[in-house]
Amino acid sequence: MKNLLRVDSSARTEASHSRALGDYLLECAQAYSKGLTVRTRDLVAEPVEQIHQSTIAGFYTPEDQMTDELRAATALSDKLIAEVQWADTILITAPMYNFSAPSALKAWIDQVVRINRTFSYEDGKFSGLVGVNKAYVCCAYGAGRYGEGGDFAAANFLEPYLRFVLEFLGIEQVKFFSAELLTADEATVQAAIDRTKAQIAAEFNPTN
Repeated sequence: MKNLLRVDSSARTEASHSRALGDYLLECAQAYSKGLTVRTRDLVAEPVEQIHQSTIAGFYTPEDQMTDELRAATALSDKLIAEVQWADTILITAPMYNFSAPSALKAWIDQVVRINRTFSYEDGKFSGLVGVNKAYVCCAYGAGRYGEGGDFAAANFLEPYLRFVLEFLGIEQVKFFSAELLTADEATVQAAIDRTKAQIAAEFNPTN
């Protein structure tokens, strides 16, 4: 692990559980990989623009046919993709909003998932093109039992969606660290955070 891109998406810039878990994971990663270079993309502090008709047109236009207008429309996508391709590891922090990903994160995904840049489609098959080795995702859930076999598993459109997107881009190792019941009483919340932090610590200290 040499280059890590961190992507934060919680609307809460303070007292955010997903961001706090990301902070802890980053601390563990830096202790584990000395000299780790980190870049951060905060999707709330610096919102990503929604894609437009001209953006989509640019995505599907061959390079030798691109106009100045189309280049301008895809410039942000180029920048965000360059950040992804720079990294060998991605860290995403994401709370569940209304059973799915925050709109800020979805806007980033729409700019990054781009044909012939981050994925290809040939002979009826999709292939991921990013060179990222591993992705870590820290998720925060207000309620509980969203995991596999839980009462609300069918309503969890956050983890399955993000896992599919990241694997679609060609990232084979995708690891989630999720904390639930984060709108409960203080003791329950702290216990949930402690359990998730223990899982993160074990990831970077497998012999402990």
